[in-house]
Amino acid sequence: PMQPDTDLGPLATPGILQDLDQQVQAATKSGGKVLTGGHPLSDRPGNFYPPTIIIDIPPDTPIAKEEFFGPVALLFRVPDIDAAIKLANDSPFGLGASAWTTNDQECDRLVEEIEAGAVFINSMVKSDPRLPFGGTKRSGYGRELSIQGIHEFVNVKTVWVK
Repeated sequence: PMQPDTDLGPLATPGILQDLDQQVQAATKSGGKVLTGGHPLSDRPGNFYPPTIIIDIPPDTPIAKEEFFGPVALLFRVPDIDAAIKLANDSPFGLGASAWTTNDQECDRLVEEIEAGAVFINSMVKSDPRLPFGGTKRSGYGRELSIQGIHEFVNVKTVWVK
């Protein structure tokens, strides 16, 4: 990761690298097609996995409902906003969602209807210490960062004296 030509760092452990590669291979066995990446980098030491984009994964396959902890993007094509919201909410996870639109009505629907701890419109999901960050569904509960995150670590005591 310290080399000047490194744009993307390694995964934390060889096990994580192996798990991620197994998920990518499972996605291709389920019908997905790799547009770029798709195999660990072997031209350098370390746990490097290239940015990978996979398309055409059938949405009803188990691999379409998994979290990929690495630089892998699953790209699903949908006919309209209703199908996009349905597909997004069909996940057992809900950490963050990134949606792209220039239509104000679509923006309002995406923010209101996507079941996630954070919805970013026309931006990638990211954490910011000024904003609460956390998920819904199997992506956890509670928040970190911001004042809401600090409150997760305190025990509030109610005292009533009459």
